[in-house]
Amino acid sequence: MNNDYVVKIQEALENLLDAKHDALPSGFRKTRFSENCRAYVKDNMNLQKYDAEEVALVLFKGAVLGLDFLAKECHAITEGGVLRFQTDYKGEMALVKKHSVRPILDIYAKNVREGDVFREEICEGKPLIHFNPLAFNNSKIIGSFAVALFSDGGMVYETMPAEEIEGIRLHYGKTPNSDTWEKSQGEMYKRTVLRRLCKTIEPEFRKYDSLKT
Repeated sequence: MNNDYVVKIQEALENLLDAKHDALPSGFRKTRFSENCRAYVKDNMNLQKYDAEEVALVLFKGAVLGLDFLAKECHAITEGGVLRFQTDYKGEMALVKKHSVRPILDIYAKNVREGDVFREEICEGKPLIHFNPLAFNNSKIIGSFAVALFSDGGMVYETMPAEEIEGIRLHYGKTPNSDTWEKSQGEMYKRTVLRRLCKTIEPEFRKYDSLKT
């Protein structure tokens, strides 16, 4: 990728970070974020089809949410000819842990494949999840689930069969036939069920909702 183009993006990004610093999270490290974005842009050849200011604006959305592109917590998606911001599975977890009104001890999502043992039950009024996956199982994914464990000992979870996830992809996805779903099916399945779970967890504020896509 042309170095002058990378420099233009970084300059435009830093101008945004300076002009809108009040929108950035506390403890934000501008230099580290900018350098990570520089490395991310250099490795993403598809970005060069877009104007430097347009790319910088997408990168700025990651800064507002406190997510790192280089750590793959979020991405600049170029599919369908439209540049857009998208959170990753890891980014979804980071956001809900950071902003949940009810402190979260841990949150995760797993895919259930053919041959794995998955069972959910209610014991004395409390939900329980039993998951025993086969080692190194590469069989077909038959469903996914997400769990949030709270510091007060409580738990909430969400389950979705593969057919339901595929329905969401086809009918509600912005790019249902994108390479992302084909190349990263497991991550997209986990992201889908995790996002549904996150809708049940109350955040301290909702200003980042308009940035998540």
